[in-house]
Amino acid sequence: MSIALNLDHAANAAHREARGKSSLVGLSRTELAVALGATGLDAREARMRASQLWNWIYHNGITDFERMSNIGKGFRRTLADNFLLDRPEIVSEQVSTDGTRKWLFRFRDPANPNMPPVEIETVYIPEEDRGTLCISSQVGCTLTCSFCHTGTQMLVRNLSAGEILGQILMARERLGDFPGGSRPGDGGLVPAPRGSGGSEGDSRAITNVVMMGMGEPLYNYDNVKQALLIASDEAGISLSRRRITLSTSGVVPQIEPAGREIGVMLAISLHAVRDDLRDMLVPINRKWPLKELLDACRAYPGLSNARRITFEYVMLKDINDSDADARELVRLLAGIPAKINLIPFNPWPGTNYDCSSSSRIERFADIVNAAGYASPVRTPRGRDIFAACGQLKSETERLSRKDREALAG
Repeated sequence: MSIALNLDHAANAAHREARGKSSLVGLSRTELAVALGATGLDAREARMRASQLWNWIYHNGITDFERMSNIGKGFRRTLADNFLLDRPEIVSEQVSTDGTRKWLFRFRDPANPNMPPVEIETVYIPEEDRGTLCISSQVGCTLTCSFCHTGTQMLVRNLSAGEILGQILMARERLGDFPGGSRPGDGGLVPAPRGSGGSEGDSRAITNVVMMGMGEPLYNYDNVKQALLIASDEAGISLSRRRITLSTSGVVPQIEPAGREIGVMLAISLHAVRDDLRDMLVPINRKWPLKELLDACRAYPGLSNARRITFEYVMLKDINDSDADARELVRLLAGIPAKINLIPFNPWPGTNYDCSSSSRIERFADIVNAAGYASPVRTPRGRDIFAACGQLKSETERLSRKDREALAG
């Protein structure tokens, strides 16, 4: 089933109201204190108010300053006059027959009201023991991976830290995942299962976050870093770093800093075991070929059997799915604590690829398993609403070239 929400009137009114105000979502604690200090608070009170706001924004999911009961009414008015606690607009919300949900989110820049809005897709995948939110880091993508639908969309711009976090906050709101939040029952939505997640072990609908949506996260490193550090902050969203996975196609220079500075789990979009083939499937390989990529993986900070790297491998019929490919994959990954996700190709309109047969995927998995690597075959989710791996694509590409250039700065 599909649910489409028409929020244009309310969204446009809110956008007009927001002009001239800056958002507090996505600021570090230090930046938040500085912003509050600009309203006239001294440094000590600004730090104290920043801690209060941090809790309200990320732990409680509050978007209305008036609901912040431990802050005086006068300062609440000051906050409302100067700042926003904005969330993305929901353009559409779809629910697959398997329970997967896909949102098309729209972001507007209140500081640049004449700029056109941009849109991205975010996916929630419920399972018995977890709920995984797949979030985006860019509007569009530069990588042009030939099997990926997102790769057919031009890059429009990077998402800010606040916009990355906004996907998590909005999804938690829709899933009733904040303290005291009601679970979704409107519009025929099926309540999401609860799993054990977060640093405190509390029961949540969203237990895991994966940066596997639109865009290459390591090409938007600073904003991704800030967003994920806030998401894993124990006083905020409080997701365990072992439950956050950053997926990259292989931006080699940023892999080591990501492990050292963010400390989340790493996934590599591999998809081929020869440079000539990977050059075609994942063109970034021409800049950083397999040897450089795998050397960076071996040096990933914190790598161990308990913190394995996940290698993603989409199964393409007669392209990368032979027994020889499986044996070469095992050879390439020797010495790297790893798990290999085999992903049946998810077709999309206009693609020239086909998915490997079930028997071929099983044979490939048997070879990898026999070498001692866990190689689960990822069950395609949300195919009926184009929410499966490699299928995300927004309509922002319809922007004029002039608009895209303006948004890119």
